[in-house]
Amino acid sequence: MNADRARIGFLLSGGGRSLENLHDEIEQRCIPASIELVISSRSSAGGIERAKRLGIPHQIHRCQEPGASDRIFEALEAADCQYALLGGWLRKLEIPHEWSGRVLNIHPSLLPLHGGAGCYGDHVHRKVLEAQQQTSGCTVHFVDDEFDHGPKILQLEVPVLVGDTVDELANRVFEAEKIAYPRALELLLSGEVNFERC
Repeated sequence: MNADRARIGFLLSGGGRSLENLHDEIEQRCIPASIELVISSRSSAGGIERAKRLGIPHQIHRCQEPGASDRIFEALEAADCQYALLGGWLRKLEIPHEWSGRVLNIHPSLLPLHGGAGCYGDHVHRKVLEAQQQTSGCTVHFVDDEFDHGPKILQLEVPVLVGDTVDELANRVFEAEKIAYPRALELLLSGEVNFERC
């Protein structure tokens, strides 16, 4: 791997669609980064199979308590990762001081709306529909020690259409996520955003 590429660890708990999309976007758009390690909180996560297919080393770290986060960051450092990107990661992390500003997350709502413990996946989209909001979207943000908190890097909006189902809204939001995460990574790597300035 080219030495001038930023080395990324990707954390997931589910199917890994965001992992595969980011991998493809990095290759197609020549983003100066490479995904060097995938960490899953579940051995049954579909993202593990995607990592295998993409040839990315992978590990399981259940991280059932925030205090177990240190093992995750030790694994990232052992793989010489400079950044950690979360995509469908469902565990609370404690961010070591030296990793502040180096951990990103993507969330399927316009934070601060519909964030926090228990707000993930279809739960989020159902809340948006129940609230009869006219827009939803996604947020990429720096991770701190709170759920779905930390400085926002960017948000992309999508319309909520009359008669939308949870699945229809989820699909529309994911299309926005496919654009937002690679764009946020580019902003990070270019130095246009950082933890202090967001």
